[in-house]
Amino acid sequence: MSRSRIAITVAILVALLPSAAFGRGFGPIGIVRYAVGRLLPLHAGHRSFVMRSHIGNPDITRNETSSPSLGRGQTVAAAALAGWHGGRSANGWWRHDDGGYGWVGPLFWPFAFDDMSAYTIFGDGTGFWAYGYGDIYAGIFAPYDQQDLATYLGPLPLPRRHHRVLSLQLFCGEARDPAARAAIDQIRQVIHPNDAQRAALDELAAASLQASETIRAACPTQAPAGAPERLQAMQARIEAMRQAVLTVQPLLGKLYDQLNDTQKARLNGLADARRRTSDSRSAKASAKCPDIGQLRMGQMGMSQSEMGQATALQWPGGEIEERLHPTESQRATLGVLQDASAAAAGTLLQACEDDDALTPPARLAAVARRLDAWLEAVKPVGEALEDLYATLSDEQKAQFEAIGPKRTA
Repeated sequence: MSRSRIAITVAILVALLPSAAFGRGFGPIGIVRYAVGRLLPLHAGHRSFVMRSHIGNPDITRNETSSPSLGRGQTVAAAALAGWHGGRSANGWWRHDDGGYGWVGPLFWPFAFDDMSAYTIFGDGTGFWAYGYGDIYAGIFAPYDQQDLATYLGPLPLPRRHHRVLSLQLFCGEARDPAARAAIDQIRQVIHPNDAQRAALDELAAASLQASETIRAACPTQAPAGAPERLQAMQARIEAMRQAVLTVQPLLGKLYDQLNDTQKARLNGLADARRRTSDSRSAKASAKCPDIGQLRMGQMGMSQSEMGQATALQWPGGEIEERLHPTESQRATLGVLQDASAAAAGTLLQACEDDDALTPPARLAAVARRLDAWLEAVKPVGEALEDLYATLSDEQKAQFEAIGPKRTA
């Protein structure tokens, strides 16, 4: 990673600092330090750097120091809110439990490759398992209007005070992604491969770079025109992630099978070390996906914040009726969409898994199962949206699109 890229990225994040998103306890010094830490290799040295940079800084939350992905969630939050309502809002209704967001403007699942790698190699599932039904809901009723989305797709400007325009490239990855190389370097350091294993590791390294590029290619280059296009973009992103898993999975298994017991123990120990240093919140997030579908289905014991999110994610049937004045046939199509949305929530909730996968191949298999569940959930919703939009007038489409930006939590 070049110094110039680090400088540009830090400048982007510094430009985001005026946003009220940092009222949640993540200070300006912390976000800059985290930005630099995020761009250094994702291995023990990276984590050590992040930990050292947090010492004595009261603005950094405990959760951020215990899990880099939790701190990274704050970076995503700053970006997600920068273009929403002109960056004036401190929280958005589509927020994840870890403080991050599944949508940053037109982009679904920022840092997708990082999330999969962090869980597969290090057992840190905080980022990966945070995604759930709430992100589908935010795809149907997008929080951003077209003016908001334009913020994310303009050219990267020179840094200047209070400018909040940023490039999605930071969250999409880049050619020959350093995160892919860093994960391989970490494996190499702990297993000390022999010649045959080194060849298998080189094959895995090439596959990892190819997988990263597959995901990067699914990054949006234009704003979706409406809800059907958003769900298409979501599905394309998940399909790219699933293809990335198929690229890496056989080669990771091949390498793991060649390791002796001592080497396997060292590789598995990367996740054990992360678990020992994680606090209770991080451990809970890694152990089970905190799917917002649980909130929508009315579980008891919610906090006030969770109740606000659950309310925001209730199906807005009354608002749809008031805005669209649908015909009887349109009401039937809306009913199909609502049913598909509820089924998606159930599919993702049932696909949550306990964190009992002890090896990288087993965790990557869990990633594959989760992504399969995502596709099973998303496809019917996207089809129902296309059917609905085929029946709507331009005015009705505009009214439907206006629902999301008006929602608050």
